[in-house]
Amino acid sequence: MRELGVFHSLLFTPYAMSIVVNALSYRHPDGEVLFQNLHLVVARGGKASLVGHNGAGKSTLLQIIAGRIPPSVGEVALEEKPYYVPQHLGQYDDCSVAQVLGIDQKLGALQAILAGDAAPEYFAQLDDDWEIEERAQAAMAFWHLQHLDLGQPMHALSGGEKTKAFLAGALIHAPGIILLDEPSNHLDAESRRLLYDFIQRSKATVLVVSHDRTLLNLVDLTLELTKTAVEAYGGNYDFYKEQKETKLAALQAQLDDKEKTLHQAQQKARDVAEQRHKQEARGKAQGLKKALPRIVAGHLKRQAEQSSAQMKEAQSEKINGIASDLKQIRTQIQEQKTLKIDLSQSHLHRGKILVESRSINFAYGEQQLWQSPLTFQVRSGDRVRITGNNGVGKTTLLKIMTGSLPPSVGEVFVADFEYFYIDQDYSIIENQLSVFEQLQKFNSRQLLEHELKTVLHYHQFPRESWDRKCASLSGGEKMKLILCCLTVSNNAPDVLVLDEPTNNLDVRSQDVLTQSVKDFGGSVLLISHDQYFVDEIGVDVTINFS
Repeated sequence: MRELGVFHSLLFTPYAMSIVVNALSYRHPDGEVLFQNLHLVVARGGKASLVGHNGAGKSTLLQIIAGRIPPSVGEVALEEKPYYVPQHLGQYDDCSVAQVLGIDQKLGALQAILAGDAAPEYFAQLDDDWEIEERAQAAMAFWHLQHLDLGQPMHALSGGEKTKAFLAGALIHAPGIILLDEPSNHLDAESRRLLYDFIQRSKATVLVVSHDRTLLNLVDLTLELTKTAVEAYGGNYDFYKEQKETKLAALQAQLDDKEKTLHQAQQKARDVAEQRHKQEARGKAQGLKKALPRIVAGHLKRQAEQSSAQMKEAQSEKINGIASDLKQIRTQIQEQKTLKIDLSQSHLHRGKILVESRSINFAYGEQQLWQSPLTFQVRSGDRVRITGNNGVGKTTLLKIMTGSLPPSVGEVFVADFEYFYIDQDYSIIENQLSVFEQLQKFNSRQLLEHELKTVLHYHQFPRESWDRKCASLSGGEKMKLILCCLTVSNNAPDVLVLDEPTNNLDVRSQDVLTQSVKDFGGSVLLISHDQYFVDEIGVDVTINFS
């Protein structure tokens, strides 16, 4: 990590750069190259997102910028030390909240001084930060964590509370650069609104890795990471998506033009060959009539054959060149194009009662889960969203609605219907199976082996991943494998049951899922804090645990 001054030329641009990445590459310990020769800049005070498919290396790049891991090649230059909020928080379970916030020593020193201990080391540790405790309490209150003690261990906190504890640190330290890795993943709707407000109001430079499309639309720069480049789009996610669609349309136009040119070249080659054949036939006939000497006839024949071979080679090179261009364009289109899953449609008539509850509740021990018993009805074709803060029993209600869990109180009628359940634990994925074996298990359409491999390839599973055990897949990769399973399945679910389905999914895969659910004609039972996804698929009924 170097001071920003090493890139003098960049500092003479109209806007000072807060983050500069120059010729950066990273190679895994096993030798596999994750990305190489990356360049990116983020202006001081800018808000930027880093997007790309699962496995592109977004989190790794963010950790390199944060100074958590070293690059294999290249440099990162920052105006000041960044504040980093990681995606995975389990490794901090043995720490206290104060330790995670980086204020434990200051708080300890302050308490010792207030207790009358005037040891010089305490004053050195406090560094005249006499308001550290009040600032910490205010930050915790902003994120609705005032009920937590700063000495409390992190393992006692929920996923959302852990994330908000890290976010509180950004208020306490007021850094000039903030790096956020999937900050909204475990947050409920209210906490997400706080996050959005915080990012918009912050004067810091913010670089965020996220699949939350509402959050992605708050930034003014979108950076797309691929294996060999970071491409900058000067706008939010919607602008980026429009640009990608324009690029796709241009590629499609190139493809059409190249295919036309190839057809013309192939036709010309056939015409030339036919014309040459006729000329050779005429020449042979004329040679016989004129009775040319054998040596002269042989020379003319060799000239004709040589000329014919040269023309054939030239035409062949032209055709091969066009075919190569076509292959490259088709590959680019495949990388750009949003796939589509055609879900089989439900055979149930619209309006049929699927679930009907009367004054139900669920108890853990003596404690009833919901303050008021629930009475509701779900009919075929309905799209029902269950909302509420973390821990209010949304997933429990889904299980009751599908008949897999009986209520403790009240009555529930669950009709006979087929459903496809995508839960937060990706439980339909069998960890002991390989990626290809998992897909085969759902292949009720009887697709051929090469067709299954094509599905995996299109969903960003390269050949080397097909024999990997599912246990080694990330959450996003498991979700994409579920989409593959839906693609090859011939079952016609009456109901899609979705519990936070967009968590961990890259934006491209979210688009696939969103469009598929939009087009699905059956019923949907949904838990999601992703407001963009909710708005896109449409919701008829909301069960709200306020």
